[in-house]
Amino acid sequence: MSTQVAIRVNGTAREDSVEPRMLLVHFIRDVCGLTGTHVGCETSICGSCTVLVNDRAVKSCTMFAVQADGAHVTTIEGVASERGLHPVQDGFWTCHGLQCGYCTPGMIMTAIDLLAETPAPSRAEIVEGLKGNLCRCTGYTHIIDAVEHAARSTERGGSPQDGHSR
Repeated sequence: MSTQVAIRVNGTAREDSVEPRMLLVHFIRDVCGLTGTHVGCETSICGSCTVLVNDRAVKSCTMFAVQADGAHVTTIEGVASERGLHPVQDGFWTCHGLQCGYCTPGMIMTAIDLLAETPAPSRAEIVEGLKGNLCRCTGYTHIIDAVEHAARSTERGGSPQDGHSR
């Protein structure tokens, strides 16, 4: 038995038939073909699958695709614009906020939500905001630096269109 869903993914309307038990992360990767959202633990511990659902960070391994019916989902592929990287992406690039990169998409999506809620967070607020995302490589210092960099960029009037082209 399958269920019809209508989900706007990175600004593109999609209508697909899915199994009711299909997780949003598998919808994104397998149905939409967007592999930037990573499957990590599938238990909501690591955060590598984090996406924005209606502009709020959600671990897509904890949500069924049918629960996203009618929603707008933004994945890491939908963050940059034609004119450049999003300020959070630019922060990760500039501050070396990644090593292997596996956790990076989820960290970036979580940081975007954090900065939408708290535009000028302290380091402690960044640590608290990212606590649901695990990185096994970096030690987090550069990740926190990257989010601070993005916050400063946004404070100076930066926008997603002001990032570097890569």
